[in-house]
Amino acid sequence: MAKIGVIGAGSWGTALAVVLEKNGHQVTVWSAVASEIEMLKKHREHVDKLPGVMLADTIQFTTDKKEAVSGMEALVFAVPSMYVRNTAREIAPYAVKDQLIISVAKGIEEDTLMTLSQIIRQEIPQAVIAVLCGPSHAEEAGRGMPTALVAGARSRKTAEQVQHYFMNEAFRVYTSPDVTGMEIGASLKNVIALAAGMADGLGYGDNTKAALITRGINEIDRLALAMGAKYETLNGLTGIGDLIVTCASRHSRNRRAGMLIGQGKTMKEAMDEVKMVVEGVYCAKAAMGLSRKYGVSLPIIEQVNAVLFEDKPAKEAVFELMTRDKKAENDELDWESDS
Repeated sequence: MAKIGVIGAGSWGTALAVVLEKNGHQVTVWSAVASEIEMLKKHREHVDKLPGVMLADTIQFTTDKKEAVSGMEALVFAVPSMYVRNTAREIAPYAVKDQLIISVAKGIEEDTLMTLSQIIRQEIPQAVIAVLCGPSHAEEAGRGMPTALVAGARSRKTAEQVQHYFMNEAFRVYTSPDVTGMEIGASLKNVIALAAGMADGLGYGDNTKAALITRGINEIDRLALAMGAKYETLNGLTGIGDLIVTCASRHSRNRRAGMLIGQGKTMKEAMDEVKMVVEGVYCAKAAMGLSRKYGVSLPIIEQVNAVLFEDKPAKEAVFELMTRDKKAENDELDWESDS
């Protein structure tokens, strides 16, 4: 049994706390929001974000950072991407040398173009950093529905430690050394899911969704490979697997926000209605920054940015994607003859 602190009491942090407690670990969940902690203590349930998933009496809750960090064998970093740097900076004084921190949120920092694990490593250099991601919704994982994810780290030993903490009969965890591929796939899929949702909101069908998913993974692949990721990762759970679930699931907040935008709502109106953090909105500009930095064209993500931040109608964005210059599907394939 390990003592594990979960930093962030949103839907995913809460679901992972349930998984860890089921595996016999001593879990403490931290939130900066006092009313959220009081609600969790009183109801043993995240009434707003994860209704119906009950939390065992052995799970502790706190707003005290020192209590959530000190003496913990590992920390699960589950705050939304825009709060990762400040939160990491604030808990850094309490983190000890070689304390394991597992990043489970998804995103890229707009100003620095750093992934979340890179941010945590920069702010808490004394810690050992790992990531955990894959096609997973809190609403299902918290209820014990079969789920498969990937634990990534620089060393096999670290990844296998994360695997050990989380894996059970309903929560399968693989390991990988390709942290870059995992984080880029997990982050950019949220932007593509916004596009898929917009297509749904416009009333388009399965053909459109299939095209967006397929060309979306192509964009993610091109950028991630330019950044040093491995194709096998992008073709796995944290790449195409995560993209499929986020583009198609009724639980996907990114898809839902995109659907509302496709129906005519503004980005702010859509985010207000979803009432949860829509990571794709925060990642979209950063993705374009990476596009410029690595010289990789991302036409779908570019159009999503135009819809989100330039008030471009979603239908017009789809039209521009469909009427781009003629191209081969894959420029690397050879023809038998040019005639």
